[in-house]
Amino acid sequence: MGKGRVTVIDIAKAAGVSKSTVSLVLQASPLVNESTRTKVNAVMRELGYVYNRGAANLRQANARSKIIGIVVNDLTNSFFAELAVGVDTVVQSAGFVQFLSNTSESIDRQREVIASMREHGVSGLIISPARGTEAVDLKPLVMAGIPVVLVVRNIPGAKVSSLVSDNHAGTFAAVEHLAALGHSRIAFVGGFPDTAVFDERLGGYRDAMSKTGTGFQEELVVSSAPSRAGGVDALARAMAMPEPPTAAVCFNDAVAFGVCDGLRARRIEPGKDFAVVGFDDVIEAKTTVPALTTISVDPQGIGQRAAQMLLKQINAGKPEAESAVSSVRLIVRESCGAAMNKPGRRMA
Repeated sequence: MGKGRVTVIDIAKAAGVSKSTVSLVLQASPLVNESTRTKVNAVMRELGYVYNRGAANLRQANARSKIIGIVVNDLTNSFFAELAVGVDTVVQSAGFVQFLSNTSESIDRQREVIASMREHGVSGLIISPARGTEAVDLKPLVMAGIPVVLVVRNIPGAKVSSLVSDNHAGTFAAVEHLAALGHSRIAFVGGFPDTAVFDERLGGYRDAMSKTGTGFQEELVVSSAPSRAGGVDALARAMAMPEPPTAAVCFNDAVAFGVCDGLRARRIEPGKDFAVVGFDDVIEAKTTVPALTTISVDPQGIGQRAAQMLLKQINAGKPEAESAVSSVRLIVRESCGAAMNKPGRRMA
């Protein structure tokens, strides 16, 4: 074979199949049996063939792109990396690729990346909105008929699909657990107060503090950036109180890791001298020392479910908004000072 550009006809001849069969393989059609698909893909790799999907879409007036956009507010948080992995496992098997972008909590940046993704013809978007995002910011997507699934943070009135965790139940269970271990000075640490997630998690904390008889005290709510550095800062302010807390329910795992850092800097051992509970259950939660007690939301599972919701809308051809709240469970490890290997408790 010459050194010119490899064509579909070249692939068909080398694989001993028809041109139409090669085309079906390129389109990820279920009409091709697995052995033929494997053979054709092997020949394409051997010949160095790269499918130009953009050109293919131009040749098909009614074709949709095979691109999914993922827009997240803080990619430095490993939660979102795990979520993206979950999305990828679903969309890849459906023949899509994902574009991932980080907004760093900037609405202007969010607007720019969404516009760019629209220019590339994305079939749909999964968005964890930047702080301050309002329904009007998503209206152009709704008007254009682009399927959207919001994750982590919901936006009232946005008229798009959403998938969030049961934030209230999670922090409620965390406080109950710490109270059962004998703690009464339990702080709620981290998070931006101007987000719905903060309000929901604070609500669970407040209700549990009241139910357990410890009583809600505003001074024990110490907000900060929902990051490791934010956790260090919040812990410093909490420990400067006249009567410091003995335990903390953290906004997320990143904050919890920072709290543990701050405790060690004061020669206070997390899990022995001070109880720490996170929220998310990222991969590092199991391996950090001490292993982190946390509220598990299954980040990869959320990504998979969000992708399934989005593909459902794409395949239907007409976006229909649906809302879902995923269950969470308390995972007891060493950082709270309780015995290890206790089964997780699931909250509806």
